[in-house]
Amino acid sequence: MLQDLENHFSELEKKILLLQKNYKNLAEKFSELNQEHEELKKKYDEERKKSQVLAEEQKNIKLYSAISGNPEHNRLMKNHINRLVKEVDFCIAQLQNSGL
Repeated sequence: MLQDLENHFSELEKKILLLQKNYKNLAEKFSELNQEHEELKKKYDEERKKSQVLAEEQKNIKLYSAISGNPEHNRLMKNHINRLVKEVDFCIAQLQNSGL
């Protein structure tokens, strides 16, 4: 009877040690994955910023092309001018409403 209890205790101790080892391995893996996630998040943010800059540059190139008389971009230029005129009209209306 006492021998059976010692065997059970020994088996439980082995299982507990195995669980501790597995837990430690999982905690290390989690830490590594968390660090990798942070690095990937930083890279994503950098790439997104680069993409925004390139999109803005592309927009400016099209606008400059339209200004220089490129017929392919005339509609872009007209839309841009219309947008600017609307902004100016909105500003004038706000100034008139504020009493200036």
